Amino acid sequence: MQSPRYTVTKPQNRMQLIDFLAHQLSVSRRRAKQLCDDRMVIVNGQRVWMARHPLVIGDVVEVFHVQAQKASSAPRQFRRLFEDSDYLIVNKPAGIVSTGEDSVEEQLQKQESNAALQAVHRLDKDTTGCLLIARNQAAFDAVIPLFKNRRITKVYHAIVEGKVSTRTKEINTPIEHQPARTRLQILSSRGLATHLKIAIDTGRTHQIRIHLQSIHHPVLGEKVYSARQEIPEEFRQIPRQMLHAFRLVFEHPRTGEVIHTTAPLPEDFMAVLRRLRLT
Repeated sequence: MQSPRYTVTKPQNRMQLIDFLAHQLSVSRRRAKQLCDDRMVIVNGQRVWMARHPLVIGDVVEVFHVQAQKASSAPRQFRRLFEDSDYLIVNKPAGIVSTGEDSVEEQLQKQESNAALQAVHRLDKDTTGCLLIARNQAAFDAVIPLFKNRRITKVYHAIVEGKVSTRTKEINTPIEHQPARTRLQILSSRGLATHLKIAIDTGRTHQIRIHLQSIHHPVLGEKVYSARQEIPEEFRQIPRQMLHAFRLVFEHPRTGEVIHTTAPLPEDFMAVLRRLRLT
């Protein structure tokens, strides 16, 4: 999707960024500040997160991935990758949180008239792919030990900045003093970016994003774990963070069956691969 881009005119000279965004995007000042806080705004090719940044005539302001807000009551249908009386695995789309208000969990509770339904783990708002849902408390309690004992296989795909060295196969940097292990496989690489397959043996919060930033190859579209201020032209139209939960494998606690689910790479992810000639 084309990111909105605006040029500051004479009447807007010395206007603060927050007011400029609120006017141009027809959003509240609170929403405009959130865009800055989320590091979604570029001024003259550099990321700017100070809401009161003064603009001058000729400044070019670009905003990442701004969409009209949809009513929270609008129902969403999720592609189901597996389901039985205990569990449901859906292909989570980008732009929706896993739990909380107006989340995948909440919407499925409403669709199935089942308040006991709950997400077993979480994916970030802009991460897509396999999300495991328990349909009842007993099923939830039974599967949690599999996560704690690392008996769940989780495989991701990511597009990251730069050319990752073939010598980098594993990252073991602790996260908040807890052990964390991320294994990397390079699928394709060019000068600007690398397509990775990633397996995680631990499930620390934001583990993949933190580990990739630690080796100076942040996920494309990353807004938090990235020190970059100047963004190359090739990366400015990245719609979101390019991270996808590709595969989820576990032994069903009740039946003993090995559940093996795969979520195909979404179209926006494939489009970035094609644009960067990584396919």
